[in-house]
Amino acid sequence: MSAPPPPYPGKGQEAGYPAQPPPPQGYGQPYGAPPPAAYPAQPYGQPAQPYGQPAQPYGQPALYGQPGQPGYPQQQGQTTVVVAQPAVTVVQQFRESPVHTRCPHCQAEVVTATQFETGSFTWIICLVLCIVGCIPCCIIPFCVDGCKDVIHTCPSCHQTISRYSRL
Repeated sequence: MSAPPPPYPGKGQEAGYPAQPPPPQGYGQPYGAPPPAAYPAQPYGQPAQPYGQPAQPYGQPALYGQPGQPGYPQQQGQTTVVVAQPAVTVVQQFRESPVHTRCPHCQAEVVTATQFETGSFTWIICLVLCIVGCIPCCIIPFCVDGCKDVIHTCPSCHQTISRYSRL
């Protein structure tokens, strides 16, 4: 069902229609007119204040919930707990490929230079090949970089930064 049509001019309560309520404030105001007094204007770029709170001057922080503010209870014995975050330590892994690091000797930010040297793993593979009976093949581990240790050196000061042993 629909509502009854609005009364025609000249007809009102005497025609059986209910009285019309007055239009709300601000209704029918020209475009650009100031808002009604119920909604105070806010300066450009400032957030609206909560109901019942005084406006803060521009550039000063609002102190909501601080002791002494009207509308907030005074709290006694507040305890603030500050938890220190653990320090994050980055552990660099020196493996087969060059690594971007800081040289502990010359303090330069460098990408390490790598060299391959015969190590314990090379000799163990050679010994296993001899025991198995593959004597001509026991020379292969000395030719393959995957069986050798890796030495990381600084290209600036030529000092050894780290050694990656395969064992």
